[in-house]
Amino acid sequence: MKTNIEPLQADSYYHIYNRGINGENIFKEERNYAYFLQKYTQFVSPIAETYAYCLMRNHFHLLVKTRSENEIKLSEDSLVKNANKPIHWLLSNAFASFFKSYSQTINKAYKRTGRLFEEPFRRVWVDNDEYFTELVYYIHHNPEKHCFINDFRKYPHSSYQSHLRTATTRLRRDDVLKWFGGREEFEKFHARGDSLNNLEKFEIEFD
Repeated sequence: MKTNIEPLQADSYYHIYNRGINGENIFKEERNYAYFLQKYTQFVSPIAETYAYCLMRNHFHLLVKTRSENEIKLSEDSLVKNANKPIHWLLSNAFASFFKSYSQTINKAYKRTGRLFEEPFRRVWVDNDEYFTELVYYIHHNPEKHCFINDFRKYPHSSYQSHLRTATTRLRRDDVLKWFGGREEFEKFHARGDSLNNLEKFEIEFD
């Protein structure tokens, strides 16, 4: 039985993750990362707000909060033809459409066929403050954990540095920094994060 595929609900925090089918790379070259975020903004931003992310060579992690049912219905043009669909369908369909659009481009560019991502994508409800706090660290620390880089803070394809910059961003930067007590405390928490316990609970699991 597949795990972590419960229906998405409105106005809820989730750890969303997925990987390439059979562990295949979903990012073939550097330009793919920016394109992935472009497509993510197009399909997912209307239905969810993003608090943290990390894009790895063959998988990704997201910390999102789904928007309220009213926001989703007001922002989704597709609701004209899907007005009778339940909210969990609209949420899942937005992610599915995102994965499909990105996959089609990768398939065309690299002359491949078939699915690019595992299906269905996985989600874990973030149901308490401690889980939220530790998940932000886990997501940002992922490149170092997988030995892609010696210092996760220098990895270019996560939201860690974006939270420390002043440039305009779609991330919920102010909310995240406030959550940790400001920029300095955000950095301190990440610096001591190796001492956190039970990070295994965030591991990707596929059946």
